[in-house]
Amino acid sequence: MQDLKYLSQKNRFPKLGPLGGSSRNRRLKSNVRSSNFRLQIPTGKRLQQLKLTLLFLAIVLALAPVCFTTLKHSKTALKRVGSWLTAFTESTPKTVEAARLPDSPNHFELAGLLLDNAETSGDQLTARTSDGRQINYTIQGSLQRRVHDYMAQHQVPYGVFVALEPATGRILGMTSYSSVDPDWIKSSAYSLYPMASLFKIITASAALESRTITPDSVIEFRGGATSESPRYWEINPRGKNSQTDVTYAMGKSINPVYGRLASDFAGKTSVMASVSRFGFNQELFPGSPAKPSQAAEPQSDNDLMLMGAGLDHDVKISPLHAAVIMSAIANGGRMMAPSLTSSIQDEKGREEETFVPKEIRRLVTQETATSLTQMLSSTVLTGTSRKAFHDRQGRPLLDVPIAAKTGSINGTDPKGHYTWFAAFAPMQNPRIALVALVINPAKWKIKASQVGEQALEAFFEKQ
Repeated sequence: MQDLKYLSQKNRFPKLGPLGGSSRNRRLKSNVRSSNFRLQIPTGKRLQQLKLTLLFLAIVLALAPVCFTTLKHSKTALKRVGSWLTAFTESTPKTVEAARLPDSPNHFELAGLLLDNAETSGDQLTARTSDGRQINYTIQGSLQRRVHDYMAQHQVPYGVFVALEPATGRILGMTSYSSVDPDWIKSSAYSLYPMASLFKIITASAALESRTITPDSVIEFRGGATSESPRYWEINPRGKNSQTDVTYAMGKSINPVYGRLASDFAGKTSVMASVSRFGFNQELFPGSPAKPSQAAEPQSDNDLMLMGAGLDHDVKISPLHAAVIMSAIANGGRMMAPSLTSSIQDEKGREEETFVPKEIRRLVTQETATSLTQMLSSTVLTGTSRKAFHDRQGRPLLDVPIAAKTGSINGTDPKGHYTWFAAFAPMQNPRIALVALVINPAKWKIKASQVGEQALEAFFEKQ
């Protein structure tokens, strides 16, 4: 008699894929040879899959009692696991949210765009944005008007002025004028121009930081004060060279002295380290439209001397950056981030943002900043700006000690002769640092040092 168990064979593991079964029973085919039928034992890959499946099930069955006992005796375990899963889910941002950029406005750039149309109330300047917010400026109204009106009165072809409070970075004045190209005004404080002899400040800082000079160091040189040919600057070993101390040379802006200072005293490595520390070839003011200042590494000793003397036309800086550098020296070497706004209020008068001073970096040590101040003191007393700060009888127009530096060079964008004036005052506990740039064609109007004098006069009248 035929064994009945072969008539309806059930799959013992109906839902396990590795055995090739399904979720229901299957009928055997009618042509199966019942007498010789044997259940086939899996081999090869299928056998390996079966072993892994059985091992997994064994582990689960073995751990189940332990897990049950543990959870039973710990009432908070499940809650902890649930809390952990919830926290993990919430702390993991969605991809779309993480990729979203902040939509807050650029306050520096926006404040700069609205500055020309700002309203004046006493010495305070304010402006309204298109969405009703009120910008309260750090600008001193009287200083701003005095400088702008002075440049307009003399029909300056191109003139730009920036002033800051050294200890905080508040911008006290930022104005421009052009009788030639009114469109130039919009970006004048942020565009790049040949730095000229203002670079002598960086040369001096490199030599001071490397301790190769002091403000009283005397340097020999050949060539005239305004010489632009390094081949004439090397000293004659047989003597009969000119010589002067570096402080007097700073005030008179003597090119051969600072060319030799860069080449023979500071060296290229030290000069380029100062170039980087002072913020060239990098984005120094994120959020402002100021272009990064430029200063490529000199490729020869002659190039290094030209750079050190401020004669490299490709070393370029924005007036905003130059003003921040002077402000940092006045602040003991600490560079503060410039700001145009003291506060911003929403349409209901509630303060959204209040100015907080922020230090960007340290340019030089306190000792070097003190030495630079001493070296810059001669510019107004006996140097290139003496005439602008004294009357015809030689009497000072301002009873305030001033540290300053001038620069003079020809440029092409816009075309003309560039004059710089950078200063801070008083030399002890400085309250203002400023930079003025005036560009004249063949016929001169006024120089930058005259703009600087008007600005300092206006500022200290209010003190």
